[in-house]
Amino acid sequence: MDEKQFTIEEFPAIDDGWWESILSEEQRNSNKKKRSKDPLGQRNSDNHLNWDYAVEVFNRDQIIHLSVINFNKGGLLVDWNGINGFIPCSHLVDLPPQLTKEDRDRSLSSYVGMSLCVKIIECLPGKGRLVFSERAAQTKSGRRTELMNDLQVGQMVFGNVTNITDFGVFVDLGGVEGLIHLSELSWGRVDHPSMVLEVGQKVKVLILEIQPDRCRVALSLKRLVPNPWIGIEKKYHENQVVPVEITSLTSYGAFARLDECIEGLIHFSEIPLKDKENIKDYLKPGDKILVKILKVDISRQRLGLSLNFEK
Repeated sequence: MDEKQFTIEEFPAIDDGWWESILSEEQRNSNKKKRSKDPLGQRNSDNHLNWDYAVEVFNRDQIIHLSVINFNKGGLLVDWNGINGFIPCSHLVDLPPQLTKEDRDRSLSSYVGMSLCVKIIECLPGKGRLVFSERAAQTKSGRRTELMNDLQVGQMVFGNVTNITDFGVFVDLGGVEGLIHLSELSWGRVDHPSMVLEVGQKVKVLILEIQPDRCRVALSLKRLVPNPWIGIEKKYHENQVVPVEITSLTSYGAFARLDECIEGLIHFSEIPLKDKENIKDYLKPGDKILVKILKVDISRQRLGLSLNFEK
């Protein structure tokens, strides 16, 4: 591990909503529906003795076996000692990333009835919430506790990319998986995490937050390099004409790169299109053109660009 550390003041705290992306919207909605008739959280919370045991297993970081009873969009549904639990897709070892909906459903359905070797990665008796991980069970019992005691906020560490999802990248830190959220991959715009990292890649990351009681480690890749937006007003200003490269097209305009990690938007209203002409007829990714800067919004890290030079 790299011994250099950053102070807590150098980056903002991560609120709990940031972590909610780990569990799919499907799973959260599924639980809300069940509460109307037979509240999952309440039913789970009623099993006091079983929850006491679950907390003990979680604290010991023990490896256990359980059976899969069903699946949904976000992962596998399991029952362990009368407590309903969940295994997110991102925590399954053999589930390939970036599957189509049909292929994902087919793969998840094949798990039903299987016995899996897992660890508990989130145990919240008060909320009736129990989350398991097959990936975490690949390390020995107690390894999570050892790592959580060693890791520190502001520390730079090395890890291996284990999974890439739409919302971020999971990194194995040697027995605990941390998450680099999509927003922490680059100072520039990232359409998908696979644009930045790939499974199996070794990567150096910065620890933003640690929640030992919930087995969560928030990581950042972009904060290891200076923020290119700091001091940008010294280089770019309104009405300035600059060279750019078109990076992508959307229904509402085109994104253009000025410098590495600095992109601006050319809104479709700022593109001199002729009647019945669309953006694809005028621009394409890779085009190198001149644009005029309309607005520099440092607080929101946005640049407004235009091809209407006569304005």
